[in-house]
Amino acid sequence: MSKVDVKRLHNITGHRDSIYTLQQADKHNLFFSGSGDGMVVLWNLENPQEGELIAKLPHSIYALHVEPSGLLAVGHNYDGIHLIDWKNKKAGGSLKMTNAAIFDIQSAGQRLFVADGGGVLTTIDVHTLAILNSTKPADKSSRSIAINPSRGEIAVGYSDCYIRVFDLDTLSLKHEWAAHANSVFTIRYTPDGNFLMSGSRDARLKLWDAQACYIPVTEVVAHMYAINHIEFSPDSKHFVTCSMDKSIKVWDLRELRLLKVIDKGRHAGHGTSVNKLLWTNHRGQLVSASDDRTMSVWSIDFNESLDT
Repeated sequence: MSKVDVKRLHNITGHRDSIYTLQQADKHNLFFSGSGDGMVVLWNLENPQEGELIAKLPHSIYALHVEPSGLLAVGHNYDGIHLIDWKNKKAGGSLKMTNAAIFDIQSAGQRLFVADGGGVLTTIDVHTLAILNSTKPADKSSRSIAINPSRGEIAVGYSDCYIRVFDLDTLSLKHEWAAHANSVFTIRYTPDGNFLMSGSRDARLKLWDAQACYIPVTEVVAHMYAINHIEFSPDSKHFVTCSMDKSIKVWDLRELRLLKVIDKGRHAGHGTSVNKLLWTNHRGQLVSASDDRTMSVWSIDFNESLDT
């Protein structure tokens, strides 16, 4: 049993609209945020009150991703993706690949994988920005991507309630199943790659066995409303979820046991939907982003010798 001590360290302001996405930069103390105001901002946890504007785009930004060479991929809703060489403060290229919203971007090697509001999953060469492959197994949005390199698989959560698992190289469909009663907003492979975790608009958190054709393992009614994101701790022992119910919850990964609820009443948390989480290696600090146009920085300390 462990006692979890939570403290809000900083309240970060500067965006003028809902903040939808966070992305780790090349150092533990640096991260990016993307917002409905079209701004991409670089923040430093050593001095979190002063952000650096990286880009200002005309539409909302739901997805950011730093690919292996260090370029920042920005999902610019209704206008495709933009690559930014943020260190040298110059553009790295653009691809007008869709008129839909872009909900997630991930990478494997030299390939970007993009999930969009048209239900399309697209593979892009990061250097040439050429489309290598695409698949559209559903008419409703593809919302979240999880990549399992050891299994050569890419899992995608969809707004038609399905999770679909594709071959990482060919995008051929390997598995699909009706996973939730509503849109699948977030999916993540556990750090060991053995299980897939999903969170949905139905407020359920579910675990699937990736080694046994994704049979269901367990299900938890985790929040009151939609689960927007799942994030694992740097030591892989814990994870956090955030929700439209305005809360962040801290869980023990091995036991799938709730350890702590972080909310406005108890910890001066967010007053509206919490959209994204980033658990950094910078002193183990957790960053949360919300519809309230702010980000909070949290210290989360586990005392393994004490009972909850």
